[in-house]
Amino acid sequence: MARALQIQHVFGASTAPHGGLLSERGEARAVGLPIRDTTNGGYRRPLAAGSDAPVAILAWQGIVLAEVANFAGLRRHLGRPRADRLVLDLIDRASDWVPGIRSLGAGRTVAEFELGGIDLAAIEATVEVLRTAFDSPFDLDGELHRVEILLAAAAAPVGSTEDVRLVEEAEGALEQARIELCTVVRDLSDGTPAFDRLSLIRELPAAIANGEMFLQYQPKVHVRRQAISSAEALIRWQHPRRGLILPGDFITIAEEARQISALTLWTLDQVIADQKTLRGDGRDLTIFINISGQLLGDAEFVAEACHKVGAGGVRIGFEITETAVIRDPQSAIANLCRFDDVGITIAIDDYGAGLSSLAYLKQLPARELKIDKMFILQLTSSNRDPLIVRSTIDLAHALEMEVTAEGVETQAALALLSVMGCDMVQGYLISRPVSIEAFRQFLRDDNLQLGGDLRQSMFKRPASFWRTG
Repeated sequence: MARALQIQHVFGASTAPHGGLLSERGEARAVGLPIRDTTNGGYRRPLAAGSDAPVAILAWQGIVLAEVANFAGLRRHLGRPRADRLVLDLIDRASDWVPGIRSLGAGRTVAEFELGGIDLAAIEATVEVLRTAFDSPFDLDGELHRVEILLAAAAAPVGSTEDVRLVEEAEGALEQARIELCTVVRDLSDGTPAFDRLSLIRELPAAIANGEMFLQYQPKVHVRRQAISSAEALIRWQHPRRGLILPGDFITIAEEARQISALTLWTLDQVIADQKTLRGDGRDLTIFINISGQLLGDAEFVAEACHKVGAGGVRIGFEITETAVIRDPQSAIANLCRFDDVGITIAIDDYGAGLSSLAYLKQLPARELKIDKMFILQLTSSNRDPLIVRSTIDLAHALEMEVTAEGVETQAALALLSVMGCDMVQGYLISRPVSIEAFRQFLRDDNLQLGGDLRQSMFKRPASFWRTG
């Protein structure tokens, strides 16, 4: 599985200060991990006791994702309890083969690692070592089994790229690896972003017309009902030469090129068609799409979107950010009310990521508020984030809105959110974004395996609830 190694050069990497994946110097030294060198911004490998060897500066950092591609087959053979521990076997083997690699976390089928290197070639070499390590059969309870692994990574010079960007690029690389069945390493260091942006601006209209865009769906689960309540549609660009391009790299370009309306209307048409397919399967779910702030003041777009939703007779939601409203509050609020009048559910996205304004919040016809994942990812390890999340949930409920927590990746976070009264959760703990075909299968599996008493205890869920693939 994933025999070839593909290197992708990603343009326009962020130059924001590095936040620090290895923030605990003492912890890093204890386990022999690279330690940040504050004199030059790189990493250095801790010396062995009594060693006079020169210090190696690890000037590059990488995030590596390893996914069990044949998880379903292994689960049928091994049973769920043993299959659910497969990622721990990956972590153990990676630690044995790659000194200094750090496990950052694990889902049901995906393990996440951090590593350092002196340059991109060193990162690539480490990924190759991991691929070799995972090629050998695994001894699973006395039986040898071949575990098919998909590998994907993103790498950048230390200090050149935000941690969140690095993780998002690794996730994008994994999506590409699933499609092309090869190992993908994304290099975020390429230095010609201006030329690249101009190229993408020129290519975007043809990409929309030629079917290079596609959608993936990520479900949201209602915590108390223990059922899938809705989904978010996420747009992707499968570029014929550059490969998979994530929305963070082309939405701003679409806005600059005045193509955001055409792109969003294409998305709306596709979502309406897919939702009718889901309705034919017996699943009448609200599907949400993201709306650019530019469009909230575009009368032509507003009229066309209202017409499409009204004529389609489907359940559609629009996710908007607070900053989108602040640009032109009067026009934005008026048009959001028009959307609400035709039955479009309004959700406030990424709440807390910008400058939240209670003055605008109370005027919006929103029925849902989505807490930004930056508060959820460290919910169980931070002192302040739980206070912010709890107060946000209480505020939203006081304004008669339901609350969705984005970026839920652990059962511990889900348990805490349940206690806090959060209404819905979304994240890799439930499912990664998947194609419409995979989403339909996900819903069918869920129908079969969640058909019992959905009022049972929050913490006694069938294993299928936690699936990520």
